[in-house]
Amino acid sequence: MDNILITGGAGFIASHITDLLIDNGYNVTILDNLSSGKKSNINLKANFIKIDLNDNLESVFKNSSFDCIIHHAAQIDVQTSIEDPFYDAKNNILGTINLLQMAKKFAVNKFIYASSAAVYGEPEYLPIDEKHPINPDSPYGISKHTPEHYIINFSRLYNFQYSILRYANVYGPRQGAAGEGGVIAIFADRMSHNKKPIIYGDGEQTRDFIYVKDIARANLSALKSDCSGIFNISTEKEISINKTAALFNKILNKDLEPEYRLERPGDIKQSYLSSKKASKKLNWYPETSFSEGIEETISFYL
Repeated sequence: MDNILITGGAGFIASHITDLLIDNGYNVTILDNLSSGKKSNINLKANFIKIDLNDNLESVFKNSSFDCIIHHAAQIDVQTSIEDPFYDAKNNILGTINLLQMAKKFAVNKFIYASSAAVYGEPEYLPIDEKHPINPDSPYGISKHTPEHYIINFSRLYNFQYSILRYANVYGPRQGAAGEGGVIAIFADRMSHNKKPIIYGDGEQTRDFIYVKDIARANLSALKSDCSGIFNISTEKEISINKTAALFNKILNKDLEPEYRLERPGDIKQSYLSSKKASKKLNWYPETSFSEGIEETISFYL
């Protein structure tokens, strides 16, 4: 049985990855400081250690032998990164370096990292592939991209495999209001309770929304793969925020008119990613349609 360390395992995405890995027979240890994660998200079959990534992690690694680290612990809010870039960098960059030092010292075989479409910034062409120029529009995008360089460098120096997974906008059950894909969680929470959806800007901005269980399967595919690299994880489809609100109304059988507010700084107008490389190299494909994912998400909030 492979021993897997998952950081941020009490959080939205990593808790689903934990569930899938445990269902597939892996032994999982979760590291989480519970600053944003919830104890209720933690799989009872996982080992849980409450600790911050910038703390001394030696005792964690001395007491276990990990085959792979799946790293999701992070500061995930774009607006927070703009308001407090030091806090953002401390969590996302220095926390990752601390973890990589442990991977080096204790000879971990593989490192899987949750990166983000935010590293690309405003698209120069669509769909965005992995060769697209890197030009982040926010400190968050910078702090998610910088660790990629450290991971690749450590991999070369200390001979371990890596998968850098650049996620599109992830949504699904357990998601909070913060984060890149938080609009889905906010819509689900508000509209299921008969409150109008709030839209920043004109609502014509588009996103590539991917269901969290498809993200979990991508991590499992990366874990099983011998191929190191950077991979977009996405649906290859774009949908506007206005159409998203309309879909919620349709599924909920409501007619809640959106409330429009000023556009927020750092928001990208149009974005969707190519996931052809992940399909070819990791044998991974998204399986959940947007309407199916929205229905499951709404049921979580009802």
